[in-house]
Amino acid sequence: MHKSSPFLTLCLTGLLTLNPANAKQDKPMTEDQKNVLASVSSMTEAFHNGNLSKVMNAYEKSPAIAFEPGQFISDRKTIEQMFQGAFTLKPEFSYAGHEVMVSGNLAVHIAPWTMQATSADGQSITQSGLSVAVLRRQVDGTWLLVIDNPHGQHLMQAD
Repeated sequence: MHKSSPFLTLCLTGLLTLNPANAKQDKPMTEDQKNVLASVSSMTEAFHNGNLSKVMNAYEKSPAIAFEPGQFISDRKTIEQMFQGAFTLKPEFSYAGHEVMVSGNLAVHIAPWTMQATSADGQSITQSGLSVAVLRRQVDGTWLLVIDNPHGQHLMQAD
């Protein structure tokens, strides 16, 4: 198993085809919860298609994205470069479930993930983690990512 560079892990947040039926919640999802999942799913589809414009449109103007544990990047140019690099690996993602919490115009999406990809030299890449993302409802009712941290599990790991 080959470990990829940390920037790839960024792309694991919300980069899966989402389905409310996969959500691990005790009661049915509200419309807001479904809309949050739909927003993440739309970004996922754009990522799988290598559509940088649509991926970036899934985020607010100044998002904070963790490319490495505890290190958030808000510069859009850098974020775009990181996504472009990740597109070359064509990763395949799966989630173990989804939890969506909504309070007013803010939402938190939490999901454990696993990713399989192949490096340029043909080595298998496997990664997993816990995605924690904050979304904000926009004036038009859509939800955009504000904070995107695919490294939520790092706080639980012993150093």
